[in-house]
Amino acid sequence: MPSPNEYRLPFEAPIYEMEARLSEMEANYAKNKAVGDSSGFAEQIRRLRRELANLKRTIYANLEPWQTVQVSRHQNRPQSRDYLDLIFDQFVELHGDRAIGDDKAIITGLGHLGDEKVMFIGHQKGKNLTERTACNFGCAHPEGYRKALLKMRMAAKFRLPIITFIDTPGAYPGIAAEERGQAAIIAENLREMSVIPTPIVCVVIGEGGSGGALGIGVGDRVAMLEHAYYSVISPEGCATILWKSSEHAPKAADALKMTSRDLLRFGVIDEIVAEPLGAAHRDHREAAANLKSFLIHALRGLADLPREELLNRRYEKFRRMGQFLEESSA
Repeated sequence: MPSPNEYRLPFEAPIYEMEARLSEMEANYAKNKAVGDSSGFAEQIRRLRRELANLKRTIYANLEPWQTVQVSRHQNRPQSRDYLDLIFDQFVELHGDRAIGDDKAIITGLGHLGDEKVMFIGHQKGKNLTERTACNFGCAHPEGYRKALLKMRMAAKFRLPIITFIDTPGAYPGIAAEERGQAAIIAENLREMSVIPTPIVCVVIGEGGSGGALGIGVGDRVAMLEHAYYSVISPEGCATILWKSSEHAPKAADALKMTSRDLLRFGVIDEIVAEPLGAAHRDHREAAANLKSFLIHALRGLADLPREELLNRRYEKFRRMGQFLEESSA
């Protein structure tokens, strides 16, 4: 796992300063212990560790929306393939859409989650420039969403629950993608996911941007990791439209109300999955353990629902979102 020190967010500076002090103190403790003079160091180290934990807790409990966006994009944040290795006992990847090709921005395959066989579908951004270029930085083409839909239909045929991990700034916006029906295939996915007769659990693990996120985001249970975001548009895109400059992205992030706490309050998501102290990029294993626990619990809660009730609940879940008024023109 990459060290979080490789990429530092500006608001984390006090954390790194205290961690440096703690490392220095631990080194001095080890040195003095070797010569038999370590009195006082152990208690100082314990006190500093408590202060560090409290500092992390305070900073991450009071993140501004734009800071949450920065955390969700952290280059060391675990991605779908990281979670596949840490959560699933076995995974067999399935490729291709039977029409155009295999979009690496979306991973699909069969996996074992505990005793449960599941169909997995998730965005992948890539870890380095080569991988990110191959994955279009997590922005899927139409063939990626077509691949996802084919695997969902396969899951329905064999009565397998579906798990989706959402982590994309949006669907690929290029001309070629539009020529191949980007909007149409996302709309088809939305329609089909609303009636697929098998449990679907969706989790936003990082970025949840625009239709690219919604294309695999219709489910019976929709959750977010604590420091992810989920929005109709990226903050930069919103700022460019409203204020003609992406420099206003922090203002847009605040206005969009796209953090996990906001969306839980609005009823857009069902649950927030806690991240390790200092966010998921600091401890992949704990983040994966929390996510695995949520997935197992969510699937157990859906397992015994009759097909008709499952679909009715899914329909009503999305119909309840949002508020509107109707007035007669008479």
